[in-house]
Amino acid sequence: MTITLQVQGMTCGHCQAAVTNALQALDGVSRVEVHLQEGTVDVEYDETKVSVEKLKEAIEEQGYDVK
Repeated sequence: MTITLQVQGMTCGHCQAAVTNALQALDGVSRVEVHLQEGTVDVEYDETKVSVEKLKEAIEEQGYDVK
């Protein structure tokens, strides 16, 4: 399953790396694509292993707001 999350506060390569690494650390996440210009993150994941809530928590723990 793929979801696109709206994320506020990402402005640079460090932001992109922090969000990517946080999401890839979760079991069940297979692909992460951060779009800084649009403020979105595409996440491909296995919904039997990880919930959307867990994806959002991982991003928020890095200091970003998920809409």
